[in-house]
Amino acid sequence: MHRGAACALSLTLMLVLAACGGGGGGNGFAFLPGAIGSGTTTPPAAGGSTPAPAPIAANPPAPAAPPYAPALDCAALAGRTLAASTISLPTTGATVTSATPIAADATGNSLGAYCQVRGTIAPVDATAQSIQFALNLPLAWNGKTIHFGGGGFDGVLIDGTEPVRFGPPGKPAPLALGYATYGDDSGHQSSSITDGRFATNDEQLANYGGLTLKKTHDVAQALVLAYYSRTPAKAYFLGTSTGGRDALGYIQRWPADYDGVIANEPALNYSGTRLSNVALGRALYANGGAGWMNVAKTLLVQRTVLQACDRLDGAADGVVSNVESCRQLNSSILASLRCPGGTDTGDSCLSDAQLATVNTIESPLVFSSYALANGVTRAGGYNFLEGALVAGPYTTRDLGTRPVPGNPATSADANMYVTGDQWAKYFVTRDPTFNTLTLDPLAPGAWTSRVTTVSALTDATDPNLAPFFGRGGKLIMLHGLADEVISPNSTIDYYNRVVATVGAAQAAQSLRFYTVPGMGHGTGVFIPGWDSLAALEAWAEQGLAPATPVAMDTVAGTYGRTRPICQYPAWPKYGGSGSLDAAVNYSCVTEVGNPLACQYLPAAATTYKGGDMAGEELRVQIDPATLAYTVTIDASSQRATGTQRSGTLVPQGQCSYTSGEGGALFTFAPGGVLSGGVSRAGGSGFAALLAFQTTFDNRSTPTVFNPVANISNAAGVQQAGSAAALPYAGAVRLRNAGTFQYCRDATTNGFMVYDANCMQTEKGYLAYNTTRGAFDVYTTPASGGATTTGGTLSGSMVIGLVGGTAVPLHLVRDGAGNVGMRLQSPQQSLATGTADGSYIAASSNGDNRSAAIAGNSLQLGTATATLGFDSPVPGVATASAARPGKLVYNGGVFAFVSDTTANAALELGVRH
Repeated sequence: MHRGAACALSLTLMLVLAACGGGGGGNGFAFLPGAIGSGTTTPPAAGGSTPAPAPIAANPPAPAAPPYAPALDCAALAGRTLAASTISLPTTGATVTSATPIAADATGNSLGAYCQVRGTIAPVDATAQSIQFALNLPLAWNGKTIHFGGGGFDGVLIDGTEPVRFGPPGKPAPLALGYATYGDDSGHQSSSITDGRFATNDEQLANYGGLTLKKTHDVAQALVLAYYSRTPAKAYFLGTSTGGRDALGYIQRWPADYDGVIANEPALNYSGTRLSNVALGRALYANGGAGWMNVAKTLLVQRTVLQACDRLDGAADGVVSNVESCRQLNSSILASLRCPGGTDTGDSCLSDAQLATVNTIESPLVFSSYALANGVTRAGGYNFLEGALVAGPYTTRDLGTRPVPGNPATSADANMYVTGDQWAKYFVTRDPTFNTLTLDPLAPGAWTSRVTTVSALTDATDPNLAPFFGRGGKLIMLHGLADEVISPNSTIDYYNRVVATVGAAQAAQSLRFYTVPGMGHGTGVFIPGWDSLAALEAWAEQGLAPATPVAMDTVAGTYGRTRPICQYPAWPKYGGSGSLDAAVNYSCVTEVGNPLACQYLPAAATTYKGGDMAGEELRVQIDPATLAYTVTIDASSQRATGTQRSGTLVPQGQCSYTSGEGGALFTFAPGGVLSGGVSRAGGSGFAALLAFQTTFDNRSTPTVFNPVANISNAAGVQQAGSAAALPYAGAVRLRNAGTFQYCRDATTNGFMVYDANCMQTEKGYLAYNTTRGAFDVYTTPASGGATTTGGTLSGSMVIGLVGGTAVPLHLVRDGAGNVGMRLQSPQQSLATGTADGSYIAASSNGDNRSAAIAGNSLQLGTATATLGFDSPVPGVATASAARPGKLVYNGGVFAFVSDTTANAALELGVRH
C-alpha cells in the first residue's frame, strides 16, 4: 500500500490525528475517539524526528536504513478502534482487542521481539460473525509486510507467525526476519476447515470469497502506519490452497495493494473443484456403491501407474515426472487393471464401475450447458493415472471406508466428497439435509443460477492480470502435479489463459509458474523446500527474475535429495548418469513429438541374436512399424528347435515395452542391445533374455579370436532340472585360438583372479556355427591341455558387439541337465562412475524391476546398497548388506549375482 492509496492513507491519517479523533472525509480514514495516535499532531518518524511525509512514487525505493523502530508503545494500540470509513469495503468498524508486547526471550518465542495485535472487524449484518484478525509488528521492522492467506473453508485464525509454506527447512519465519505479518479467519469461526455451515449467511460467504482479505488489509496497513509512522516499502501476499486462491483473487480485484504474490497449489477454480468433488461422489456411491474403491484397490492403481511411468523421466526414483508421457499410457493401464468380464472379483483388479470412478477422478469436468465465473467451462481432472496418490502412506486422504456415504458425509467417506457435500449443502442449496448425490454437476437444473452466483463470489479465475503486472507486480505460482485435492490441471488452464490475455512477453516479465512432480497437496513422494520468499524479494526489489530454482525434498524417507523446479511445461529429466538424488544430474526439458518414442528402436525390421537364462539360444525379430515381435528358439535342451513365440509390444516409455511373454518387459538399449524375456518352456513367468543387433563371428580364414580374446569375470545363473536357480561367479580366459578356461575360487566357489593352475576349472573351445550364427561350446577334460578338437557339446556362446566392445554371453546346456547363462566382462579395474545410469533389470525369478547406479550407490528394485569397486577382484563391485551380492558391468549391461538365497540368483540390467 505504498502507492497512491498509501499516499491518501498517510495524508488522511495526519488530518485525523490532528483533529484528535474527528471524522475524515472523502476516500480517507476516520478514527473514532481514542483512535490510533490520539493526542499527536504529527506522526513521528523513526528515531524521533518529524519530517514532512514524502510523496509516494509509483515504484518507491527500498528503505534506506532498516530496521525501523516503532513510533509508539505496543500497549498504546490496545482498545483502539477504526471507523467503518477507514475500510474501503462495508463494515461497521474495527477494534484492536489486545496488543501484547512479546519479548525476544519469552518462553517458546523464536520470532524476536514484536507487538502481538489481535482484533475484530465488525460486520454490517448483525447476524454475521465478525472477522478476527492478527497482526504482528516486529520491534526491528524491515519496512515490509506479508499478508498470509487461509486454508480449506477457513474459520481458523491465520496469525502470521508461520514460516513460508514449502520454504527451506530451518529458515526463520518472516516475522523473525523483520516482516510485519497479518492474517484473519475469513470472517467466521469454526473448529474445522471442512465446516461449510458459515456459508448460509450472505456476508460470511462474501467475506470467505475474498472480501475479508481487503478489509483485513486496510486495517492492518493502517495499524502498521500508525505504529511505525511510515508506509511499507514493499507489501507481499503468500498463500497456499485456499490461501493461493486468496492471493490470486486479491490481485485480480485490487491490483494496486501488493508488490509480489506467491500462490501455492491455488484453489482458484473453486466452484469447479467443488463440482468435481460432487461428481466423484456420484461415481463412487451410485448403484449402492458399485464404483467405490477400498484402499487395497486404490493402492493397486497407484502401484500399476508407478510401475508403468516411474522410468519415463529416466530415473527410477518413485516420482512420475514425465506426466504427459504417462498420460498416453492411460488406456493400457486401465486395461491391465480390469477384472475379467468387468465384474468385481476382489482386490487384484477393478470392475467396470470402479474403472469408471478412476476415469471420473482422472478426467476434466466439462460444463457444456453453462459457464462458471470468467467464462470458465471446465474443471481440471486429477492426475490419478500419472502419479497422484489418493491413498497410502504418502497422503492423509483416501476414498473412505464405506460404499454408502453418510448424509452429511463424514471422515468415513471420500475426503474429496466431504468438501463437495458441505459446499452443496451450505453454499448452493443452503439445506443441511440436501442429498448431494442428486446434484448433477453438468446439469444442475434449478440450482444452475445459484452455482454461477456462488462462482462469482468465490472463484479466482479472472485471467486479466495486466493491471497488477502493469504496476510492477510479480507473481510466483507453484503446483504439485500429484495434487490430490486441488487439480494442477485447473491451474495450468488458468496459466494458459493469463498468457493468452496479457501476452507472452508480459507473462515472461511478471509471472513464474512452476510445477513439481510427485508433490501432492502438502503430501506426496516429493515435497519441495525452496526459498520462494527470497526469490520474490530479489525479483520485486532488485529486478532479478527467478529462473530454475533447486528444491530439497522434505519427505522423511527421501529427505535431502534435490531436484530442479521447472517452469511449466518443462519437467526434470535425469541425464542418465550421476546420483539420482542430485539436482545437477537433471535438466528441465520440454519434449516435442511422441515422448514415448524410443531412439534405440531400429529403423527397419531387425533381428537380434542372443539367449536366455534357461540356456536357450534364440533370435528376436522386431518390426518397428507394427511393434510385432517373434522369438525363435535356435537351440535348447527344453523345447524343440524352431519353436516360436509371437506378439505385439506396447510402449511404456524410456524404450521399454510390455509383451505377451509372462510379464516380460522388452527394453531397447544403446549400441543395439535388447533385453526382454520369453515364456518358460514349463511353468509360469519368463526366462530373461539378452540379445544383440551385431555379433562377432570368425568365418574368415584363419579362424582367430584375437579381437575378442580376454581375461574376464563371469557372472551368471545355473540350474539343474527343477532345482532352485543358483548364482554363478568365476573367472574365464578366452584365448586367440578359441580355447577357454573357467576358474572358481576353491573356498568361496566364486570370483577369483584368473589362474591357469586353478583347482576348480572348466575347459573347452568354441566353433562357429554358420547355420545358427553363434559359437558352439565344446567342453574338454579339465585335466587336459587346451585343444580345439573333440570334447562334448555343452552349449553355445553369442558374442555381442556393443559399440565395438565385446560382450560374450555363454549359454549353458551341458547334457547333464544343467542350464544357465553367464555374462563375461573384462577382469580389469571398474572405475567409479563407469556404470552410472538407469537400468531395467530382469531376474532369474522371472520378474522386472528398475535399477540405478550412481557412483557407489546401487538401487535395485526397492533396495539401495553401497558398492565397493574392484572387490574381491578387479572388475567386480561388492554390494553392501542392504542388498548383498556382486556386480559386473560390460557394454551397458550389468549382471548382479546374489550372495543370499532370499533374492534372485541373477539380475541382468540394460542401461537406457
